Amino acid sequence: MGAMADNTLWVGVLTAGTAVLASWVTSRGTARAARIQAETTAAVQRTDQRRTARRNAYADVIEQAQKMGDLYWKVNDAHADPDPDARTAALKELRLRLRDAYALLRHLVRIVELEGPAEVAAAADRLRRSTSDSYQALEDMIGGDTDAIQRFNECYAPFWEKVVALVAVAREVLQEGGSAAPLPVPAPRTRTRRPGIRPRPGSGGQGPA
Repeated sequence: MGAMADNTLWVGVLTAGTAVLASWVTSRGTARAARIQAETTAAVQRTDQRRTARRNAYADVIEQAQKMGDLYWKVNDAHADPDPDARTAALKELRLRLRDAYALLRHLVRIVELEGPAEVAAAADRLRRSTSDSYQALEDMIGGDTDAIQRFNECYAPFWEKVVALVAVAREVLQEGGSAAPLPVPAPRTRTRRPGIRPRPGSGGQGPA
């Protein structure tokens, strides 16, 4: 009778111990799964945040290039003024505006360099450096060089090529990262120009190198 009681006791102890062990293993597995889930979620959030930061940085550079392009149009308009004094004054005012625009472009390019990756940073810097020739042509216009307007307009195509190249490489990087929001794609604009001013597509850039 005593032996049966002892066996019953041991069976109860073993059963309870097994249940505790199973509960502990289950709890440990659940905690591990929860930790993995939390780490995965955090990693996804970090990836999304980096992608968003990069997209914003790229878009800011492209937008600033378009704004500088608007100033290109204004340079052509100012150069067409038949009054020499008014023309020079307008060109000098645009030179100041283009300096400011270039300073912001340079700042935005630095942000792209920080965000990376290297291929986008390099494309953005090529865009920035492509503005120097147009700035020199504008300086020559102000100095009275009659051929400078032609050089100024010829600077636009290389600049725009750099804008398009930046859009292409930035889009590729964002698509590799699964970006849901597409980059704004700058498109050439058309408008009626006054006689003697060569039509140009919609944006360009300027600034001291």
